[in-house]
Amino acid sequence: MKIRIGNELLTEHVRVRIRLDFRGESRSGRFFFGGRSKEQIAETMREQQVALLRNIPLQGIIIEDVDLSLDVYAVSQGDGRRNHEAAFAPIIMTLRVENLDDLLPLLIKPEFRKVEFLSPESVSLHRLDMERLLFRLSQSFQQEIKLLEQKYSR
Repeated sequence: MKIRIGNELLTEHVRVRIRLDFRGESRSGRFFFGGRSKEQIAETMREQQVALLRNIPLQGIIIEDVDLSLDVYAVSQGDGRRNHEAAFAPIIMTLRVENLDDLLPLLIKPEFRKVEFLSPESVSLHRLDMERLLFRLSQSFQQEIKLLEQKYSR
């Protein structure tokens, strides 16, 4: 990413902090015991996803820090007729990205909740950079829609 400070043009990575909340729903166990709680399932999902994010490199993204210290929380969700509780296990990741469009794979995840830009303070995008960003956004959404269609058409 190119940053303009006065008349100087510098190339710097963008530092962001994102929050992802991984969902866990309890399933009924066999017989009277053996089922795990929704909090345990959410915690397991969080650990698995963090291991994947740390071990599988994403193009243009460098993971600086992963904060797992946030507590698991439960939310009651209902559709009018029935209510069920789901637990969420949040993580906060500090990332260094080369371009804003490299961040898109994480931003379109259903677990995505929040993004905070740490540096630089201000960014101006050139017309071509904006076009590339919007093109990559469109591609990412189309790919996600195809995956959802394949998942639910079975």
